[in-house]
Formats: sequence, C-alpha cells, structure tokens
Amino acid sequence: MPPRYTKPERIWLKTHPEFSEKWVQARIAEDTSILGLGDLVLRDQERMQPRTGRLDLLLQDPESKRRYELELQLGATDESHIIRAIEYWDIERKRYPQYDHCAVLVAEDITSRFLNVISLFNGSIPLVAIQLQALKFDDQIGLVFTTVFNELRRGLVDEDEDAEATPTDRAYWENRASKATLSLADEMLKIARECEPGLDLKYINSTLVCLATGSHSTL
Repeated sequence: MPPRYTKPERIWLKTHPEFSEKWVQARIAEDTSILGLGDLVLRDQERMQPRTGRLDLLLQDPESKRRYELELQLGATDESHIIRAIEYWDIERKRYPQYDHCAVLVAEDITSRFLNVISLFNGSIPLVAIQLQALKFDDQIGLVFTTVFNELRRGLVDEDEDAEATPTDRAYWENRASKATLSLADEMLKIARECEPGLDLKYINSTLVCLATGSHSTL
C-alpha cells in the first residue's frame, strides 16, 4: 500500500506559542546535517563574545577544520542580524586565525533586499544565508533548511571571458539597484568597519545580482 499523501502546512515559529529559537538551536545541535552544510561537529552553543553578546552556534567541519559561526533569527532577517553574524565571524577568526571561518545567517524569511546587500559583501566576507521553513504534518513538525545565498568562491577567468565581462562598479549598481539598497549597504559597511577597518564593498557582477534578486529562476 503506497504512503498516504499529507499536505504540509507552513507555520511561523516567530509567532508560535510552543516553539522558540532555543528549540531550533537544539534541533540543529542534535543533527547539524539538516543545515545542508555537511556533517559538521558542534563546537559550542551560546558562545560568549567579548562586549557583544552570544554566538548561537559554532560548528566545524571535522575534515577541513573549517569553522561556521551561525546566527539564527526567527521571523525575517534584519540589519542587526546581519551585523551580529559578521561581528561574531570577525571575532572568532581573529581569536582562532589557524582556522578558515564562514559566517552563516539562518532566518525564516530572507528578503531580496537583504540578499542584494549580502551580495555586496560577498568576496570580502565568506557568508552563507539559509532560509528556515517549519512544516506541520498532522501532529508532527519538520524543519527544512534551504541555502538561498552561498559564498563566492573565486576562480581563474579565461582571458577572452575577462575581456567580454561587463565592468561592475558603483555606477553600474546605481543604475540597477534601488537607492535604499545602496544606502543600507553603505550604513552596514560603516558599522562593519568598526570591527574590521579594511573592509570595503565588492560590486559583484550582474549574474550574481540577478541570482540575489531571484529575477532569473534558472540560475
């Protein structure tokens, strides 16, 4: 007899009376593979950071030893969520420079506006954005984690491709992104420079911009 079909119902944990951020943290800690980043090892939870707060989860790849600084937020991501993720990533990489580090944002709703802002930092800050969905099946709850923005891994570009590539700079983005997006990126850069003065915006090529806004579903 084939399995019975059950239509899942998405629920929002931010407003749910029975579930909390601590509950989601515990599920990730029990099985880090649900994030889709590999079979990571839990190094620490609610890790104290000097003069700032607590890092939700510190994870590590047992083979490469790469560390992931994960910040979780129920509901929609916002400026403070992104800044916390970058700040904790910066603190950990300075404290443990022998490891490669990556910042991870997890939220129930990651809007195209914030994806555009994150893409401006990509290449300077290794950052992954993961959208969390809680699905109800009858009397059971499941969590689905989907990577909606991955870090840019730089590679070699053939000379002919380099010659044909469209140059992307501030003016290029001003013609294609809203003033609010660029203004937000400038404000976030100002805050991020308090942690790392050498940081600067990277104006990513048009393909990545399209991917961030979701205007090309085939990418």
